[in-house]
Amino acid sequence: MSTLYRYLEKKIQTDLKEKMVFLGGPRQAGKTTFAQGLIRNYKDGHPAYMNWDDLVDRKKIQSGVFVNSERLLVFDEIHKFSKWRNLIKGFFDKLKNTHQFLVTGSARLDYYRKGGDSLLGRYYYYRLHPLSLPEVSTELSIKNMIQLLKFGGFPEPFLKKSDSHLKRWHRQRKDRIINSDIRDLENIKEISNIEILVNALPERIGSKLSRKNLAQDIEVDFKTIERWLTILENVYYSYRIMTYGPPQIKAAKKEQKIYLWDWSELESEGARWENFVASHLLKYCHYHEDVYGDKMELRFLHDSVGREIDFIVLKNKKPIFAVECKSGEKNVSKHLKYFSERTPIPKYYQVHQGTASFAVTDKIFVLPFAEFCKIEKLV
Repeated sequence: MSTLYRYLEKKIQTDLKEKMVFLGGPRQAGKTTFAQGLIRNYKDGHPAYMNWDDLVDRKKIQSGVFVNSERLLVFDEIHKFSKWRNLIKGFFDKLKNTHQFLVTGSARLDYYRKGGDSLLGRYYYYRLHPLSLPEVSTELSIKNMIQLLKFGGFPEPFLKKSDSHLKRWHRQRKDRIINSDIRDLENIKEISNIEILVNALPERIGSKLSRKNLAQDIEVDFKTIERWLTILENVYYSYRIMTYGPPQIKAAKKEQKIYLWDWSELESEGARWENFVASHLLKYCHYHEDVYGDKMELRFLHDSVGREIDFIVLKNKKPIFAVECKSGEKNVSKHLKYFSERTPIPKYYQVHQGTASFAVTDKIFVLPFAEFCKIEKLV
């Protein structure tokens, strides 16, 4: 079992009995530790864990000869091999009655389908998110929320809780993403420009994302900036959300907002808080997609005159609740009442970092973020 119990553990153990499991997610979110924890009596050098980046393990994978005594086999970072899908398909078709297969990687394994046969019907896909408040605290305490907000949800810096370590970790993680993950997966001639883009994103968190302005700042064309933003999404560095436009509202339909998988990179307290909430909601959406098969969407509401709600969560194309972020607990957003009278969204929450909890109407609730987590069963 994993040293730090993760929210997907039981679900993945169950699914491994039926099909392969692909586990994607951002670098250093805990995928390797999680996978090793599922291996019986795991220790360094265990033959059931194979990492494509290790030359000895790479030869073992290519040979297709595995230890018979281990039911579970883990293949880490194998997506960096151009024909990995055909290779894994062959292993599974031949050994599915004697072995279980867990494939992990720090990129979207559902996107990098290089080479060969489809694996359709042979695997379940999960996304392992960084730690969230419900994972680190059963009591959902304010103390734990403040620590999580400051040090982020990636296990190493969160558990160390050191300012100097966090800064060093940020630098190392960015370097690995840009100079290792992206280089391995994409043909980028000017990799230094990707680094400029990465450094330009924090100041745009929570605001409407102008890809045109971003392209002008970095001195590339619109199609290039769009491609680079997609690459950053595919290696789990950032993610974008689109607008929700119900017919009753004249919404700005082509707007986007961008957030980082690591909110602790952000210096602005307001942007960090909004990103923190966004990441919790995205984790909720991905959990319901990966575990229950629902179509989930995280969006925001912004009309033509500038009224806005930070987040709308949709389940199977229907809105289930809206969330507005405030650091304080006193001032209620006027936009909540306006949209509640004009849209089919059943519940509106204004979440904050304080302790006050009260209802504004039968559809609008102001409450601490921890209480919101309990009500909507965030993971």
